[in-house]
Amino acid sequence: MDQELKATILDILSKQNDLTIATLREDQYPQATTVSYVHDGLDIYFGCSTRSQKARNIARHNKVSATVTPAYTDWNSIRGLSIGGIAERVTAPSHITMVEALFFRKFPFVVQYAPNDRGELLFFRVIPQVFSVLDYTQGFGHTEDVVV
Repeated sequence: MDQELKATILDILSKQNDLTIATLREDQYPQATTVSYVHDGLDIYFGCSTRSQKARNIARHNKVSATVTPAYTDWNSIRGLSIGGIAERVTAPSHITMVEALFFRKFPFVVQYAPNDRGELLFFRVIPQVFSVLDYTQGFGHTEDVVV
């Protein structure tokens, strides 16, 4: 992977709080949902309820798509990411502890929402397979695809 593009991807991931993730519903319609996220390198983590539609969708079909779009003032300043990847549930206790620490560091207020029973919360890791890096500052519609 080109190091300059990787730096751009990490810069965008580091400066945003939310992404939109698309999963596949049982009826085969995509479902797009906004979630707060953290990342460790290129791996992206989010949490959701055990009862959420996202969790059920991923259990059936773990291919996901996501977008991260920083705020922009005009179309010529659009930057963002479109991501295709594999979502997997985080189950190892040490991995869960690491993800919790990332969330508490990025979102200190989340402590008040942390469930008393960890069984109500699932963490997922999105392992990117491909990024489309949008950078309209280099020309309207400029996109570069990166296979991980």
